[in-house]
Amino acid sequence: MSLVGSGSAGEHVLSFVIGTGRCGSTLVHEVLARHPEVGFVSNLDDRYARCPGWVRRNSGAIYRRVPPRLTAKGRLRYAPSEAYSALAREVSPLLVDPFRDLLASDVTPWLARRTRAFFESRAEAEGAPAYLHKFTGWPRTGFLREIFPGTRFVHIVRDGRAVANSLVQMPWWRGHLGPEGWSFGPLPERYAREWDAEGRPLVHLAGLAWKHLIDAYGAAREALPEDAWLEVRYEDIVADPRKHLEVILEFLGLSWTHGFERGFARYSFSASRADAFRRDLTPAQVGLLDRSLGGHLERFGYQL
Repeated sequence: MSLVGSGSAGEHVLSFVIGTGRCGSTLVHEVLARHPEVGFVSNLDDRYARCPGWVRRNSGAIYRRVPPRLTAKGRLRYAPSEAYSALAREVSPLLVDPFRDLLASDVTPWLARRTRAFFESRAEAEGAPAYLHKFTGWPRTGFLREIFPGTRFVHIVRDGRAVANSLVQMPWWRGHLGPEGWSFGPLPERYAREWDAEGRPLVHLAGLAWKHLIDAYGAAREALPEDAWLEVRYEDIVADPRKHLEVILEFLGLSWTHGFERGFARYSFSASRADAFRRDLTPAQVGLLDRSLGGHLERFGYQL
């Protein structure tokens, strides 16, 4: 059994949903996990080192069959996971929280063996034709593509002002410690000078984190073949979910089946939070983010 980018008999197709974090990638990952042909790492597998084998064999089936209230966010639930605890245990913390993006040159034979074993053992146990995982923060695409040639990536982009607004509200965000205390390494010199010139506001630092990561996503995309990368804006997905999820499914080699339709019907998509940053932040803070992120925002079609 092997994990590949485009499948044939006896093979499982591995793909990744990626994004900066606070970008809507969780919603996309969880909707796609409703597809009957998709397998994934569950949060039970992530949490418990001795997760029962029957859970790994039935991650997708359990998720698609339990009542919606047992998979809803905001409570104890069963759901797909980024599996950072399990990856740290079974692969390496290097894959979980590196201070910079991971590249092909970071792959060692030891890391490659452990990473392949992590995903291949789970894909084989579940037996799903497609295996889907999500990473946020750094892209990691160069590293992953070196280990799994041919794998594909769905990049979810969200307005950087909305991402910054969400970050400063998260209890786990460590930006209040400054770049010395977070997990994204030092700010590039030009961004550090920009932050200093503005008096080091924390909302601005959250915006610079988005900009810093988006730069890494741009470099990662340039290093991959065009057919390995699909970029979709979160705002477009919630505005017309059926249209854009059809595009994502086609990119992943999946069809819109009756089973997926049932899972899709569980979700209510709302664009109400798209510009919540204008309510949550002061006009001066929004203006600062406009100035700082303007070039990057316009590149993705966001209006200032």
